[in-house]
Amino acid sequence: MRKRLAVLLAAALALTACGGGDSEASDGPVSLRMTIWTGNADHLALFNSIADEYRKQNSNVTEIKFDTLPIETYTTGLTTQIAGGNAPDLAWILENSAPDFVSSGALVPLKVEGSEDLIPSTTRLWQTGGKLYAYPFSTSPFGVFVNNDLIKQAGQQTPAELIAANQWTWDKAYAVNAAVAAGTGKGGLVVRDFDYKTWDNLASVWGGWGAEPWSEDGKKRGFADQPMVDAMTAFHKAIFTDKAVPGPGTAPDFFAGNAAMTITQISRASLLKDSKFQWDLVPLPAGPKGTYGVIGQAGIGVLKKGKNADAAADFLAFFTSPENSAKLAQYFPPPRKTQLTADNLAKTNPLLKPEQLQKVVIEGVNIGKVKPSHTGQAELSQTVRAALDPLWKADADVRGVLGGVCSKIQPMLGK
Repeated sequence: MRKRLAVLLAAALALTACGGGDSEASDGPVSLRMTIWTGNADHLALFNSIADEYRKQNSNVTEIKFDTLPIETYTTGLTTQIAGGNAPDLAWILENSAPDFVSSGALVPLKVEGSEDLIPSTTRLWQTGGKLYAYPFSTSPFGVFVNNDLIKQAGQQTPAELIAANQWTWDKAYAVNAAVAAGTGKGGLVVRDFDYKTWDNLASVWGGWGAEPWSEDGKKRGFADQPMVDAMTAFHKAIFTDKAVPGPGTAPDFFAGNAAMTITQISRASLLKDSKFQWDLVPLPAGPKGTYGVIGQAGIGVLKKGKNADAAADFLAFFTSPENSAKLAQYFPPPRKTQLTADNLAKTNPLLKPEQLQKVVIEGVNIGKVKPSHTGQAELSQTVRAALDPLWKADADVRGVLGGVCSKIQPMLGK
């Protein structure tokens, strides 16, 4: 399975790279399709409203379709379409796939209105040779949504109170969540979308220890280094000893009131619109290495092998214009300096307070690192996931498992 996925991605990107620029553009009617991974009704309504406005100004574009693929298999689904000769015109690209898509030559270089306003750190993953190949429309730090009702019911201090006392640390966070699980029967801390499969979401945890899965140049493994061993030992204890984190096979829904905390991004805030409990949004707890930030990022690119690459690039320029970027900021923090302010974000995020946006989003972008990415990500990611499976047992040898991960991936890092 791992080899098949890696071969599929490589073949698909090779297909898009070869003979680039030969899209079947014409002066006739144009239908555009963009693959995305959200099915959220509010997100789709916003996208369609921007698309409708574009079509009013471009009568030759008769349709702009947003094609939702499941997040769990998004990259596989996208590359399957590409390899099968059914490449979309535009595609969202996950940060962990960015090195492969950008380096392969599969994407069309972009022209972005107001490009001088883009924060350099937000474009690093998406450019090469001085050209931008995908627009980083979402640069979203991870934060912690909190159910204050459950925490108080368990007789614990809220994260806001711990922050005021300069005690918002991972030790405290695990202790509070353990108390909630023991005292209320509800779940503790949920790392949303991790589900013991999407391991790179744990960067939002191990970053507090200064741990990295591999070196910055991507050549040396880091899973067996002491910071990662310490971080994962603490996480393993929180799961199997203290019950602060729901174990494998359990999935309490924070947004339904069934967990004390969840680590995720502000795009999830809309799920709290009709919440029946008192909630808060706070930064990630400090770890032994102090405060830190972790960013999830996504770019939008134009596929060379799409049928209407020129029209797609023009629509993308419109979709990501300063005006529309401000609208998208309701769910996806923008990469533009002038728009990445608490006041601006508050205008399109009515559920969140300016101080929450400042502490979690603005400061998170300033200090944060983007989630791990590497060339050959498909095979590498599947290998890490399989090698970590033995860790999710109560009697696991944490150091031994992490050493096994390193043994499996080191040959891939050297490529």
